[in-house]
Amino acid sequence: MKVLKVPARTIAVFVLPCLLLYVCLVFIPILVSLYTGLLKWDGLTTAQFVGFGNFKDMFFNDPVFWPSVRRTLLYAVASMLEIPLCLGMAILLNRYVRRGNTLVSIYFTPVILSVVIIGQLWKTVYNPASMGGMLNGVLISLGLDSWTHNWLTEPKIAMFALYFVSLWQFFGYHLLIQYTGVQNIPDELYEAAKIDGADGFKADRYITLPLIVPIFKISIVLAFIGSLQAFDLVMVMTAGGPAHATDVISTHMYNSSFMSLKYGYGSAIASFLVIVCLVFTGFINTLFNRIERKFN
Repeated sequence: MKVLKVPARTIAVFVLPCLLLYVCLVFIPILVSLYTGLLKWDGLTTAQFVGFGNFKDMFFNDPVFWPSVRRTLLYAVASMLEIPLCLGMAILLNRYVRRGNTLVSIYFTPVILSVVIIGQLWKTVYNPASMGGMLNGVLISLGLDSWTHNWLTEPKIAMFALYFVSLWQFFGYHLLIQYTGVQNIPDELYEAAKIDGADGFKADRYITLPLIVPIFKISIVLAFIGSLQAFDLVMVMTAGGPAHATDVISTHMYNSSFMSLKYGYGSAIASFLVIVCLVFTGFINTLFNRIERKFN
């Protein structure tokens, strides 16, 4: 294969503007946030340098912080549970459904809706039956009165109600990614495998799964890192309540920065979130690189 040789100066002309823009929009704000996390500052008056004081308070004196970290990690893990299901469904759609694209487009619909609309929609679904809540109404009509709850106001249940809405919203998104990956596997491979006696599940075991690993990794990274940054859906549906029962890292950061006017402390939480995202991104990439090498 011929390789087009391009002078380094030409490459620099095209790459440098994007690189500079990326540095300005991504790395400089991160550095500013790290520095601001070292300040005791309300965002308006003169800042006071306190070193790692905000981080010390965050780790040892904040009763909301660690529970919010636990909920965020559970949120991220829960978001990944649907991806194997999406892969299985993508394989079945590709193999047995003639117009699978239409079904995938229907499943994708929640993704294009505004989070505000989705939040308001599900708040209505979760309402008590006396307020027209559909879920409780269906449970009562089925004779399951004991299963009814105030889904968004009971501390032990509210977070699980949010997990479910998030899974519902992004199911079509991950299904589309997996379906596209499965469709791009050449049919010739399956035909050759069929001649050798590998069909159905066996063909998926030796052809589909090894070739879909890079696409699977993309879904996992997007789901996990996106969930670590979960903010909008939680704010719309519960705003972190009741009594911080649905607070995640990002909502705790927002409330600390803008509601409690502890901007420096909020920046420390933001810095922690950035570090967690980088660590888990590196971990997932390392894990999948090993899996890809094993399949190769």
